[in-house]
Amino acid sequence: MYINEKILVGKGENHEAYLLPKMANRHGLITGASGSGKTVTLKVLAESFSSAGVPVFLVDVKGDLAGMPFIDENNENVSGRVEKLGLEGWEYKKFPTAFFDVNGEKGHPIRTTVSSIGARLLSRMLDLSDVQEEVLGVVFKISNDENLELIDLGDLDDMLSYVDEKKKEYSQTYGNISGQTITSIKRAVINLREAGGDLFFGKPAFDIKDFMNWGESGYGYINILDAQTLFKTPTTYVIMLLWLLNTLYNEMPEVGDLDKPKLVFFFDEAHLIFSEMKENVVKQLIQIVKLIRSKGIGLYFISQSPSDINDEVLSQLGNRVQHVLRAYTKTDEKSIKAAADGFRTNPKFDTVEAIKELGTGEALVSFQTEHGEPSVVEKVKILPPQSRMGTITDSEREQVIKAGRLYGKYDTLIDDHSASEKIKAKREEIAKIEEEKAAAIQAEKEEKAAAIQAEKERKEEEKAKREAERAEEKARREAEKAKKNDPLYKIGKKAENKAVNKLLDKGLNKLFKKFFK
Repeated sequence: MYINEKILVGKGENHEAYLLPKMANRHGLITGASGSGKTVTLKVLAESFSSAGVPVFLVDVKGDLAGMPFIDENNENVSGRVEKLGLEGWEYKKFPTAFFDVNGEKGHPIRTTVSSIGARLLSRMLDLSDVQEEVLGVVFKISNDENLELIDLGDLDDMLSYVDEKKKEYSQTYGNISGQTITSIKRAVINLREAGGDLFFGKPAFDIKDFMNWGESGYGYINILDAQTLFKTPTTYVIMLLWLLNTLYNEMPEVGDLDKPKLVFFFDEAHLIFSEMKENVVKQLIQIVKLIRSKGIGLYFISQSPSDINDEVLSQLGNRVQHVLRAYTKTDEKSIKAAADGFRTNPKFDTVEAIKELGTGEALVSFQTEHGEPSVVEKVKILPPQSRMGTITDSEREQVIKAGRLYGKYDTLIDDHSASEKIKAKREEIAKIEEEKAAAIQAEKEEKAAAIQAEKERKEEEKAKREAERAEEKARREAEKAKKNDPLYKIGKKAENKAVNKLLDKGLNKLFKKFFK
């Protein structure tokens, strides 16, 4: 309940517990056993932040947070609690709400691209080994260097095949790429697609700034992610939340300390983050938790026990609500002791025993003071929510979705020009080049063959010509020889020689006489 610019969370016998909006970006923790009232506390905080003009993002695992946009005035339990706590000014309210669902069935789809989520988070989603993660990182680097955007898992599958085809070439630049590792990653992608992972990837990609909307009276929107289906695959659920958080961290500007946060983000079932994620991803989360407060973002983790949360993250959570924890084992006792140690001691009661004895709807609370110090732990009864408790009908949900400002923005999947199309075009271009090269080689071979044939024919022609000339010469010689051996030829030749000699003698006699005359 937002009153006097403060958030009233609970009331004790002689005191009230307020969360100061300007300290809300110091993050927070809501813990307690199943059925202890964590969901009600989360709902009360979300409504109060909305009333303060702060948009909220939260996850609805069971479907019982969806009543935010509706009033439930006939709830006797709520009315009785209001009266018992003496809440002046408390009233039933409805809050501006936007529903989201990765499947697109119970809200606006939240999608991102494979390129945007990055190799590290995707490796966790695919449950890859360290070696496989390194190779996937190389695949992402190649896709970025060659402007091959990976939009969905189909693009990733085609990109993996493309890298596998050219691994010898790429290995010279990016290091060794094992075909066997590529095959293993491809199998993991197939498994993710069969598990419905395709629904999380695509365009239009979600704009994180669409969480920051305001309704009537300046109330911040309560953005509810329906995770009833998503929660069945815990790794995908956690990866999505980490992706949203990482995107917030990267895209939001530095603003320092504000009078109230720009957005409050609730991590339900937070234990999964630390049980499902590898050490390097947890380190990334720790860094974000430490630095994101300067961007005006408040993070609130919800789990059963503080021991579910990484110690470094736990140290950053300045606002705490602890519901009942039950001690059945020595491990439970240690967890309760650790939870108690996280509070500033109140001399009026034993914190350990108080945690064990809390009733449903009761909690121990400690919020940061205006000086940034944790307040002394107090025992309070949590206020009732102002909006409807429980689930809503499908028609009511549809009514809210269609009336929202985001209706139609993300609902239609866009088939953009991505890596698959570009790789297909590259393959067609390569095939065309190879075809032209093959045609050129064939033409060159045919030209060489034709030249060889022409040269062969020329030589054969010359040979035939020489053989004809030799035959002709041989025939001439043989004819000449035959002629000489002919008796008639010999007689004629002898007579001819005599006539010639006679003429020569006559000519020489005349010449001699003339010369010596």
